[in-house]
Amino acid sequence: MITLRESSVDAADAHALLAAYFSSRELGFAHQNVVYTTTFPDPSAFEPPAGVFVILDDEAGEAMGCGGIRLIADGPNGRRYEVKHLFLRPETRGRGWGRLLLDELERRAIAFGARELVLDTHHSLTAAGGLYASSGFVEIAPYNDNPNASRWYAKALRDAQTG
Repeated sequence: MITLRESSVDAADAHALLAAYFSSRELGFAHQNVVYTTTFPDPSAFEPPAGVFVILDDEAGEAMGCGGIRLIADGPNGRRYEVKHLFLRPETRGRGWGRLLLDELERRAIAFGARELVLDTHHSLTAAGGLYASSGFVEIAPYNDNPNASRWYAKALRDAQTG
């Protein structure tokens, strides 16, 4: 059974997943003659209610994916959380686990009172862009100055109790 669990971003398994994520991005950017800037996240930004970091464990209990949300400045829809570091090990892709992670992060954002989720990504991450679009995210103007991003997305959220 696949499990999703909270973790500190500086826990050993979370750090290993983030290192793999950053390494894959560095390699992908190198093919485009672009320098990728690696910044490991501040653990306090991913502690409830400011945020949360989630690990996806496979059937054997191995950490295979991760992602987090963190509170940022309010947007046009109100309280806003940003999706960060959504990653699955390459051998697990295509199983729907990215959607599981994204859905879990959205659920947690709603529980924190979020009215909107935003994220930034790079146009070379076509599978990620497809996941975001099929999950209801729409492309928006840049909301930050992330040097690694070339696309920005947002999704308005509805509280589960108010619909």
